[in-house]
Amino acid sequence: MNLTYFVFFLFILTGTLIITYWAAERGGTTNQFYSMSGSLTGFQNGLAIAGDYISAASFLGIAGAIALSGFDGFYYSIGFLVSYLLLLFLIAEPIRNLGKFTLADVICSRFPGKQMRIIVSLSTLSISILYIIPQLSAAGLLIKLLLGIDYATAVIVIGGLMTIYVAFGGMIATSWVQIIKTVFLTGAVFLLSLIVLSRFDWNMINLLEKVQQGTPLADGFFKSGNLFSSPLETISLQLALIFGTAGLPHILVRFFTVKDASAVRRSVVTATWIIGLFYVMTLILGFGVIAFVGWDTLMLMDPTGNLSAPILASALGGDFLMAFVSAVAFVTILAVVTGLVIAATSSFTHDIYNHVLKKGIASEKGQLRVAKLAAVLIGFISIVLALEFKEVNVTFLVSLTFVVAASTNLPLIVFTLYWRRFNMTGAVTGVATGFSVSILFVMLGPEMMNSSNGWLLKEAVIPLSNPGIITIPLGFLGAIVGTLVSKPEKNKEHFDTVFFKALTGFEKKVKNWNN
Repeated sequence: MNLTYFVFFLFILTGTLIITYWAAERGGTTNQFYSMSGSLTGFQNGLAIAGDYISAASFLGIAGAIALSGFDGFYYSIGFLVSYLLLLFLIAEPIRNLGKFTLADVICSRFPGKQMRIIVSLSTLSISILYIIPQLSAAGLLIKLLLGIDYATAVIVIGGLMTIYVAFGGMIATSWVQIIKTVFLTGAVFLLSLIVLSRFDWNMINLLEKVQQGTPLADGFFKSGNLFSSPLETISLQLALIFGTAGLPHILVRFFTVKDASAVRRSVVTATWIIGLFYVMTLILGFGVIAFVGWDTLMLMDPTGNLSAPILASALGGDFLMAFVSAVAFVTILAVVTGLVIAATSSFTHDIYNHVLKKGIASEKGQLRVAKLAAVLIGFISIVLALEFKEVNVTFLVSLTFVVAASTNLPLIVFTLYWRRFNMTGAVTGVATGFSVSILFVMLGPEMMNSSNGWLLKEAVIPLSNPGIITIPLGFLGAIVGTLVSKPEKNKEHFDTVFFKALTGFEKKVKNWNN
């Protein structure tokens, strides 16, 4: 165990626990626990959204994917960034105008009832847990490398910490951990990028020439086809990343932490700029790994590429810089997993416990008590699953979560907001279809269906590692078919009321909308 590494990690741990204690003193109501009572500014929430979104896959996985596979690794960055345009123009403001704490609030504004709330809550829980798994996996590998702690022990420790943050600090602690994480992360990546460029006299051409010489891919390093041999695979990945963001529960609940739609717009614009600049810098980090570490050395040290950023930091600045970057990666993972856990916990407590089991009359103390228990349970399930996925690149695991989110939640949200004919039956069939085909196609794909992962068949039934190009249309198709084969809603004016509120934020019943 390196003393420098230990000191940095101890500093991060102490700081985040202090934030949690401070938040616990101010989070005595459900409104504060779920959404900070909408007290964040647009700029603060934009920082928090960036902190929620820039995950282990972005900081660790993408830099490694670029280093190992060249241009194809950058496809992840492109998809992650473009997704925010869809979120800005179609989703963000209506979500804020219709909801209060959870995605189920938004959907139930049009389709009230226990059945719809349970379905949306279960979808939120499933997607959140699927996304927590790669974050914990990356955290376990990172702690194992730096502190010499066993992978399983590291995962359990990280899982325990995220549970503490959510159970005691709620959305207040989660948001401020994310804001601070964004500042440290962008600063660390910017510092590494400057060091890399300075070693080549600020001449990008010299860096590219060095990279080309240091990889076995040679001229093909800067061309597409190293990671994805099929153009269909590339397109499918981009669809999953672009459309999946709009269905991620932990991103959507961030729009409830500001006071109005104007602050939502500022939040998304701020987050987009931060995320865009960050992904440009990950490109430089990936090149820097090849230039200063070497492709062969990286393959020997970490064939998954998940630890390429800390390894680059070590090559550029020794133990001190590596400890700093690794500590930043650590707080990055903590910020994302706490965001996911708070989304899942809020959904279970607010939707299932309060609205379904207690019929909307649960006490404040009762909800807060159940929220703490739910955080513990969600943390336990996530830890158990993360222990089984330590050998898979975290970027791939994240892309699978995006497939499920894009195929399940996106059709539900879009049709709820913009399709008058859409009804409860279509909502149920859409969610069921999208979720089931996503899981099925992933399980039968090449990343899972092989003997090394313990499956019975040696060849994939579905040839696509990222089946979004199939599952996303099927999710929309399931919602459409379910709607068209069932009877239309009797209250035709209800959609007009919901649609008007989604666009304006005002409660007003609209007559003769088409005129």
